[in-house]
Amino acid sequence: MTSLRVVAPDGVGEISEGDDLGQVLLAACRDAGVELADGDVVTITSKVVSKAEGRQRTGDRESAIAGESVRVVARRGPTTIVRNHLGLTMAAAGIDASNVAAGQFLLLPLDPDATARRVRQDVLAGTGRNVAVLVTDTAGRPWRNGQTDIAIGAAGLVVLEEFAGRIDDYGNPLAVTAPAVADELAGLSELASGKLGGRPFTVISGRADLVLPPGEHGSGAGALVREDGADMFGLGSREAVVRALAGTDGAIFGAPAVAADLHAAAVDVFGPAEVIDGPGGAARVVVRGVSEPSAYAARALAHAFGWHVRVTTAAVAGTVDVSFLPPTP
Repeated sequence: MTSLRVVAPDGVGEISEGDDLGQVLLAACRDAGVELADGDVVTITSKVVSKAEGRQRTGDRESAIAGESVRVVARRGPTTIVRNHLGLTMAAAGIDASNVAAGQFLLLPLDPDATARRVRQDVLAGTGRNVAVLVTDTAGRPWRNGQTDIAIGAAGLVVLEEFAGRIDDYGNPLAVTAPAVADELAGLSELASGKLGGRPFTVISGRADLVLPPGEHGSGAGALVREDGADMFGLGSREAVVRALAGTDGAIFGAPAVAADLHAAAVDVFGPAEVIDGPGGAARVVVRGVSEPSAYAARALAHAFGWHVRVTTAAVAGTVDVSFLPPTP
């Protein structure tokens, strides 16, 4: 039988700039009668980390979002989803105006992984207990309503549990199964801490198998971030169209597509298209007899798919032939 236990100590006061979160955590556990044990996972909300780091701001929130952003992923009216400096894709760059005085807001922590490592070392020094530490924050999910907590910082924890290569009970090999256990533990912690309870720390027991030995901090939460260009949804639908038409930031669309994928897209856009094999198996995709204005769509399509395009005059007046050429002939 497997069981998990999560405890969120009450009585944690307001966190101010310069506070030592490791000592605040140990005091909260002491006052609540929570005894840390080897293999526990401690979670800390990003809000108190930001407050301790002095990341509280007033003024123009939109300017703050721009300053925390690497690029805009999607924008719909007042909602802006960006890729921020931590590599996280979040609404408003993760800037939060809750649990602070009116007119103020909090930027995300500067280095959540480093904070997790520091608190982990403080716990080991203060108690002799080997725990893992997560820094958590709330985020939305593509295709899903509502939000859940995720891990944005980690130390001493296996953040991704690799099952690839294992065999299930039916004899099927597992290919890409990798539970994001750090995010799952972060979501569990939020059920105990709540949004308005003033309980920024939780202690989770029951997954000591994920906790690394003392001194081994692991990959950190950065291992959970998919790199730009590797995500199939790296841009909003409108933004993807604009980027392709403008011919900028091609890397965001990912690695060049295979010929079959580009061919399918060309059929969707233009109708009949053919794949013609070239020297060394370098196929090209050809669309014949399209209108001259369609050449602009062809250039956008080639850019989005990482191919080159060549437009030549066709036999029928006013039409052109479009050849999509692989990026490395």
